[in-house]
Amino acid sequence: MVEVTWRRVAPGVYVRRHEELNLNCGLVVGDDRALVIDTRSYHEHGLELLAAVREVTDKELVVVNTHAHYDHCFGNSAFRDSQIYAHAGAVDDLLRTGEHQREQIVAHVRATDREHMARMIEATEIVLPFYVIEDDTTLDLGGRTVELLWAGRAHTDHDLSVAVPDAHVVFAGDLVEEGADPMMEDAFPQEWAATLRALTAKPAAELADVWVPGHGAVVDRAFVEEQTAQLAQLAERFTEVIDGGLAGVDALLSACRGLGFEDQTLRDAAVRALELRA
Repeated sequence: MVEVTWRRVAPGVYVRRHEELNLNCGLVVGDDRALVIDTRSYHEHGLELLAAVREVTDKELVVVNTHAHYDHCFGNSAFRDSQIYAHAGAVDDLLRTGEHQREQIVAHVRATDREHMARMIEATEIVLPFYVIEDDTTLDLGGRTVELLWAGRAHTDHDLSVAVPDAHVVFAGDLVEEGADPMMEDAFPQEWAATLRALTAKPAAELADVWVPGHGAVVDRAFVEEQTAQLAQLAERFTEVIDGGLAGVDALLSACRGLGFEDQTLRDAAVRALELRA
């Protein structure tokens, strides 16, 4: 990838795409405050992001975590003096799984010979969001507002998107993925498409044609609609198989080949669908 820097996608609206995991973080600058969207994977990553933010603005910062997966919120410790917003479910999820997530990622980076990173992740304090919401919420940044939107269960049960209505931009978190399949390990595969449809129909998002996925390149509305249709086909085929009494991982996987998903994605989705049915 090219040097990590901010990309301006609208006046006062920026995306910073990181080589690690192709992760996108966002920055929305108002007259009085600026909003940071997601904080990266551990304390030093968060500090690096904070320094990059300060290259753009010296305004008071507000933070939102789109969801509770480590790569989007373990950098919170670098922003502990800011208001940090998240859905209530994200706080519950971090309390329940935060240390397990840490153990898993530390084991992975050690297995790939990145001991220094493993130690930094081990030393990172998991800072919980303090400003907890359950419904759509408006934040006033001075001269512009942003909307924190919850549309239903999908990638997790607590995904927040951030709409910037005056710029026609939506930061979708991992509700939208570019360059890789949607991640299904703790997702709601049969609800994801409906949630995306509900999100795109919200007044703050319905005119947006710049969509920032959690990972990968910035996309347009047509990409989001195409991914929604793909997820809808997955849900329909899962429902047909389960209602037909053939519910099993292999049956679900076979029914969905040809939709454009990797086999591992389909297997993860099938396992998850059966877990939710149990």
